[in-house]
Amino acid sequence: MSATLTNLAVSLFSEIMTADQLARDRLGKLLPKGMEISHFSLLNHLTHSSEEKTPAQLAKSFHVTRGAMSNTLSRLEVSGYIHIRPDWDDARRKLVTISPAGRQARDRALTAISPLIDTVVADLGEAKVRAAIPVLRDLRQKLEQ
Repeated sequence: MSATLTNLAVSLFSEIMTADQLARDRLGKLLPKGMEISHFSLLNHLTHSSEEKTPAQLAKSFHVTRGAMSNTLSRLEVSGYIHIRPDWDDARRKLVTISPAGRQARDRALTAISPLIDTVVADLGEAKVRAAIPVLRDLRQKLEQ
């Protein structure tokens, strides 16, 4: 790889990591008390899922360890935001669904962060955001391989 291409790659990853850090910081401050980014992300994921998920499936989807996912699931279950039940077909597995309280918590969090994300998207412009999404998606898919 040429030095120019290496510098380009380093700049790209530096911008992505800095933007991620800033977004997490800003959004984390806006979320309802006691809710973390990981909680919101998981509740948002479950809101859009029509079927129950295993903790292992969720850990894979979020690219975290099973232990990290177990910790997040435990906290959400204690809060009453999710239901975890045994898999009746395989007693070794558990199945996770979002509860009505979890949907409400996700909706409250989305209401809290929407002004910031709406402003950022408006400031960048719809065309830039639409153009960035496929590039970021391709990057994510390359990194998943």
